[in-house]
Amino acid sequence: MKKHRCGWCEGDDLYEAYHDTEWGVPVFDDATLFEFLILETFQAGLSWITVLRKRENFRKAFDNFDYKKIANYQQDKIDNLLQNAGIIRNKLKVNATVNNAQAFIKVQEEFGSFSKYIWNFIDGKPIINSIKNYRDAPGNTPLSDTISKDLKKRGFKFVGSTVVYAHMQATGMVNDHEVGCFRYKEL
Repeated sequence: MKKHRCGWCEGDDLYEAYHDTEWGVPVFDDATLFEFLILETFQAGLSWITVLRKRENFRKAFDNFDYKKIANYQQDKIDNLLQNAGIIRNKLKVNATVNNAQAFIKVQEEFGSFSKYIWNFIDGKPIINSIKNYRDAPGNTPLSDTISKDLKKRGFKFVGSTVVYAHMQATGMVNDHEVGCFRYKEL
């Protein structure tokens, strides 16, 4: 019998694999949280599958999302990234990535880890929603508004409430799997 999945991922092998193994799984590792933050930044205004298909190219281009290296990128590296057809070549988003790596490190210095900082907004426990159809999931919430404002205050760019909510979903801070999805109960 075929497993029931959230409707947004059905019909694409890459999307289904991402849904089945990563989306909504609580992430406490700073390196992975940074990767998702950057990918969500590049996703702004685009579909997630577009970013997912370029994910390996992003990993190669951005030194496997090593935020310590990215924080020190100079203009020549940025110029090379803007010529890389394997990624989304948006100058504002590439520059935001370097900026966000720097802001990320400052948050780590203040809180001990980015994970402690971000998970503190929900007392370290995922929010469990009861979504029947993925189309009913919110694009943002008052909590994502609050986190977005705080990230911006700390110097982050391209972290609007919708980007933040997508990050919360991807990293398991919120479980927005459809209640009928096999992953809902697993998570």
